[in-house]
Amino acid sequence: MKRRLVFAAAALSSLVVAGCSSSTSSTSASGSTSSASSGAGSGGGKTCTASIGFEGPITGQVAVLGAEQLHFAQLALSMDNTANNTNISLVQGDTQLNPAQATTVTQQFTSNASIVAVAGPAGSQEVKAVGGLFARANMAFISGSATNSTLTAGAYPTFFRVVSKDSVQGPQDANYIVKNLHPKSLMIVDDQEAYSTGLVSAMTPVFAAAGIKVDHESVSQKVTDFSALVAKVTPATSVVVLPWQVAANAEQLGRDLAQQHKTAVIFGTDGLYDTKAFTISGSYVSSFGPDINGIPADASIAATAQSKYGSFGTFGPPVFAATHAVDEAISSVCQAGQTPSRANVLAAIKNTSEATTILGQPIKFTSSGDVVNGKFFLFKIDSAGKYQLIPSS
Repeated sequence: MKRRLVFAAAALSSLVVAGCSSSTSSTSASGSTSSASSGAGSGGGKTCTASIGFEGPITGQVAVLGAEQLHFAQLALSMDNTANNTNISLVQGDTQLNPAQATTVTQQFTSNASIVAVAGPAGSQEVKAVGGLFARANMAFISGSATNSTLTAGAYPTFFRVVSKDSVQGPQDANYIVKNLHPKSLMIVDDQEAYSTGLVSAMTPVFAAAGIKVDHESVSQKVTDFSALVAKVTPATSVVVLPWQVAANAEQLGRDLAQQHKTAVIFGTDGLYDTKAFTISGSYVSSFGPDINGIPADASIAATAQSKYGSFGTFGPPVFAATHAVDEAISSVCQAGQTPSRANVLAAIKNTSEATTILGQPIKFTSSGDVVNGKFFLFKIDSAGKYQLIPSS
């Protein structure tokens, strides 16, 4: 199957002129969509037509991240439609990073016969809620940000992800903390969601082996007053680890630390990568995605995204990659003279093999749905609030 992430340069000029409209359409989960119809690809004289879903937190606590994911899904779809001569439309589903809401959206998607695959959802807790529904519908879904290790243990056979998992990130982050920050005592706080508790489980054995005293705390994502939590940070506690999904909460905790004259360094994970919501100087943030502004081959895509949607972080590009994998699977089905269906698109996604991607690394899936050789990236926030990549990570 011909992979076209290199399509970016060729398709970009026409895309900018067209305002990224191409043949993409976008509707809500409950809205009507174009039905999948027979298509033989660009050479068969018929239009390759299908609909795909997008699941993400378009509103709610992390709406800024959900909007970024949606924008990059739309950008990928526009570019792919232009490059592949396809007519794939996008159906939007707002999950609010809430498992119950994700379940409602997924039920709407699986009952919509025109939708052949989905990009999303964002959170690991959401994947756990909807994985069985997608499996029963034989519908592929590719997340750009769900990292819980158990998601690819076999319970959700139609699930894929273009980012790595907690069993890679947790030890990598913990070892960096041990070797570079040298804490004798630290606090690690989960936010009571699957993503967060999974990372805590992956990190704590490394801390224990290093002889570090660990205070494990737990707090709901809905809590915004952290004064009581900060009061537990002792003078000996030099690092506070936050595997959280809501960056604004970490910002507030950082301010509370400063107010109580605590000097512990914050070390956060994916959800904290938000250059507007989390700006505590000296903090570290580990992310599943790179800053594509630092990848020369992505210059055109980054410039287009910036001009259309404004600044962005690391949550959008992986969803671009996920959407692109779905689009290419649909295109390959059409090129084979078949009508896109959930079954043949799922089979094509399993065979994904992209040598070049927006993430600066190849994308190929293991039999369990994990991306092969996935990795994480580490950043430090400087005195100006800017995120600086730590090359050695």
